[in-house]
Amino acid sequence: MGFFVIFGELLDKPFEMRFILLLLIGLQFSCNTSQKTVEKTTTATKNPDPVTYAESITEEDLKEHLYVYASDEFEGRETGKPGQKKAVAYLTSYYESLGIPAAKRDGDYQQKVPLEIAQVPEGNVDFNGSSFALGDNVLTFAEATGTYEDLVYVGYGIEEGSYSDYSNVDVSGKLVLIKAGEPVNADGNYVLSGDKKKSIWSNMSEGVGKKSTLAIEKGAKGVLYYDMTNFKRFKGYFDFMKSNKSGKMSLKDESDSQILIMLDEKSVAALKTDIESDHTPKAIPASIQLNVTSKNGEVDSENVAAIIKGTEKPDEYVVVSSHLDHIGVTADGQINNGADDDGSGTVALLEMAEAFKKAADAGEGPKRSIVFLHVTGEEKGLLGSKYYTDVDPILPLEQTVANLNIDMIGRIDPKRDGSRNYLYLIGSDKLSTELHNLSEEINDKYTQIEFDYTYNDENDPNRFYYRSDHYNFAKNNIPIIFYFNGTHADYHRPGDTPDKINYDLLKNRTRLVFYTAWEVANRENRIVVDKAVK
Repeated sequence: MGFFVIFGELLDKPFEMRFILLLLIGLQFSCNTSQKTVEKTTTATKNPDPVTYAESITEEDLKEHLYVYASDEFEGRETGKPGQKKAVAYLTSYYESLGIPAAKRDGDYQQKVPLEIAQVPEGNVDFNGSSFALGDNVLTFAEATGTYEDLVYVGYGIEEGSYSDYSNVDVSGKLVLIKAGEPVNADGNYVLSGDKKKSIWSNMSEGVGKKSTLAIEKGAKGVLYYDMTNFKRFKGYFDFMKSNKSGKMSLKDESDSQILIMLDEKSVAALKTDIESDHTPKAIPASIQLNVTSKNGEVDSENVAAIIKGTEKPDEYVVVSSHLDHIGVTADGQINNGADDDGSGTVALLEMAEAFKKAADAGEGPKRSIVFLHVTGEEKGLLGSKYYTDVDPILPLEQTVANLNIDMIGRIDPKRDGSRNYLYLIGSDKLSTELHNLSEEINDKYTQIEFDYTYNDENDPNRFYYRSDHYNFAKNNIPIIFYFNGTHADYHRPGDTPDKINYDLLKNRTRLVFYTAWEVANRENRIVVDKAVK
């Protein structure tokens, strides 16, 4: 590998020396000593063979990167903390050393992502004279104050097609009470689908946000949301944040300004005792006092993005992504190195970038542009990718052909039976049948990894499809594939260290993503979306 050829004699020296030298190398080496040139074949081909370039992705090079990136010196790479800054510097300097330019037009590899963190809120709410302490029977992650007497019950809080829970009520300027789920006919079929299939409105991960957003769009002041299944899940988050004195992080311009309070069966009974059986929207009498306070602090963080411009379709983009952050240091000082999560995905991107650069230097670069996107804030709620897609896309989303997202590809799921040469694929068929079929064909041709679609099941309780950065692309109708090895005993623990990585599997999986990106970038037509998000 070109980068490590230069520094081969320094690898045995202390980390600090290696790291400083890495930061200083810069662009002056990018055009000569940092690259081993792959010679072009004597016969030019319209569709060059990617195998030569894929073979530059090796176990040794992945290991060299990861032992630095997931070292103690990077302090667990927590979002906005000094360790994350070291990670950003490492990535930036590496792309500079390869001579791969920044994706931003101003030449800056770093995209600032303005974040803020709320302290864990404190206080209580009073419903019709009954008081409930925050964290017991009511949950919220942001400030909620004020006295309210206008409460509108909107049943399931859904509006789709000819069905609307808002058609006979006015919620403007009022609090609304919503319950989870969706309407069912007398024959047991769901009203929206007409059969036994639930809609996205019942989705555990999506329903609460979709219903709350609709309520606010209708003019509601805030939402009281009854959902026992989600209440237990969010209570786990709340208790963790409270015990770790760590509040909710959010994009600065999108911190919670609207009221959203989760209720359990005890607190909702103080407002409406028959909520389970009554589905009819109506105004209901209520006396509500919200006494929840919080404070916010700013967090400085950034994404890193580099690009290899396409030779024929430079304004169409294939984005390969991973998250650069992890969860930092435990309260007792143990470092969560995050070698698998997501050091493995990060170093995979670096190796793929070098492979594509070798192809470009040999005159066989991709037809479409390849974007290497390292996002921040994944561990805090997919914030860096959300900023990229929803606030400030560096490159136009409408010209983004696909997103291949890597989050943990260096280990083996101990719960899984079967070949160790496997990989979980999630989302490949959610938006594009063509992308799914292409993925299968590429694997059959080059890597022969056993694809496992267990977590692609819409009913999978882990909801992994909604839990990594690809989702922010998918919700914008950009076809995605999420590559994942599953969890293990060291997930989000100090034991996730570089010595636990299966580097032969990491190499094979990285090459798979490289081959897939190569095909998507070089095919004649862009991937077709035939299952667009509504």
